[in-house]
Amino acid sequence: MQPLAESTPVHSRRTSARNGSSVKWFLLFWIVMIGLGFYAVYSYTNHLKEQVLSSLSTQSQQQLTVLKTDYESRIGVLSQQVKELQSTVDTFNELLTFTKDNASNKTDNSNKLYTQLNEVRKQLAALQKEMDLLK
Repeated sequence: MQPLAESTPVHSRRTSARNGSSVKWFLLFWIVMIGLGFYAVYSYTNHLKEQVLSSLSTQSQQQLTVLKTDYESRIGVLSQQVKELQSTVDTFNELLTFTKDNASNKTDNSNKLYTQLNEVRKQLAALQKEMDLLK
């Protein structure tokens, strides 16, 4: 029985040494797995961030294109309205100029007939007064 008793402590040393190295390998395995897990999470979040940024960039470009098109169409409509208003203002300016010319004492070709009619009325009024005096 003695040989058996001597081999037991040696065997337990080998078993404990083997158990100690297996514990180290087990802990190393879990540390590596945890590190790989953190790396995978970090890589995945960066990948998701890039996807979100690219989709936001695409959406913002599309919205900017729509806004630019809308802005250009509104500017076109407003410029057309400004042209129409400018033609209306020009027409009113011509009318005001004509009215101003007619209101002045000067005669020109545009209101020559009006001036002549006024002169004929004055002459008729003068003749009427002379006829009244002769009676």
